[in-house]
Amino acid sequence: MLSLQRVAKRFGSRIVFDGVSLEVGAGEYVAIVGDSGIGKSTLLNVIAGLEPVDEGTILFDGKDLTTLDDDALTLLRRDHFGFVFQAFHVLPQFSVEQNVALPLLLRGMNSPEKARAAIASVGLAGREASPPRELSGGELQRVAIARALVGEPKLVLADEPTGNLDPDNARQVLGLFRTLVKARGAAAILATHSEQAAAACDRRYRLTAAGLTPLP
Repeated sequence: MLSLQRVAKRFGSRIVFDGVSLEVGAGEYVAIVGDSGIGKSTLLNVIAGLEPVDEGTILFDGKDLTTLDDDALTLLRRDHFGFVFQAFHVLPQFSVEQNVALPLLLRGMNSPEKARAAIASVGLAGREASPPRELSGGELQRVAIARALVGEPKLVLADEPTGNLDPDNARQVLGLFRTLVKARGAAAILATHSEQAAAACDRRYRLTAAGLTPLP
């Protein structure tokens, strides 16, 4: 599904990473581990087509993302990618249901039933009309997970999704995320500084400027 081949990214003279190669298939849950500031978020942005590569190739379902223009990349992200962020990015002016339904609306789909099913899948049934200010951090991240998965993406990118949560909520959210991703047969990449968070992934890699190194 996803293939990175000798991908490099630089900011001016600074090499963020070089020679990154990675294969992720449908249903695989892969962790990218590294210290803060090492370039994990940049790598996810490169995979999503939000940042251009300086060298290398990124194939998604046989399409070379490095050759697509901005409009084509936007449509690809809208239709096939899901995103979960550390800072939740739940819109405060929208209810839980409206936040979760947003990816569907962007695709021209009005499906309250689908949004409510996604909300129920993260354990928030009955909170559809709640504003984000009434939710805890763990509940906000559950909303973000439901929003990321409601459109049945083929690839989910999670950037430090538990960085703002206490340890108990972090374990619950990571367990829920893995269960839902696996149930849907999506590929998922988790970027994290925590080897403990990465432990439940199928494969783990450490990111350095020289590329990715497999972890046991």
